[in-house]
Amino acid sequence: MTDDKRAGSGPLGESAEQTFEKSLERLERIVEKLEHGDLGLEDGLKLFEEGISISNALDGRLADAEMKVEQLMTTGSGDAKVRPLDVEDDA
Repeated sequence: MTDDKRAGSGPLGESAEQTFEKSLERLERIVEKLEHGDLGLEDGLKLFEEGISISNALDGRLADAEMKVEQLMTTGSGDAKVRPLDVEDDA
C-alpha cells in the first residue's frame, strides 16, 4: 500500500488525496448507472447512498473553496476585505 493510501480516508473510503475532479467523475458515473435503470434494488440503493455521500462531500469542498476565495479577496488599496463571491448560475 502506498503512503498516500495510508494517509487517511474520507467518509467515502477515498484516500485523503482524492481530488474534487475524481469525486465528481465518480458521481457522474453513478448518476449514469442509476439513469440507465438496469440495476437491481440492492445495487441501486447502494449506488444512490454512495452518490449522496459524494454529493455531500463535494458540497462541503465547494463551500470551503468559496470561503477561501472570499477571504482572499482584497480591496484596491490591498486591505483584505471579505465579501460575497458572485457566482453566476449557468442553468
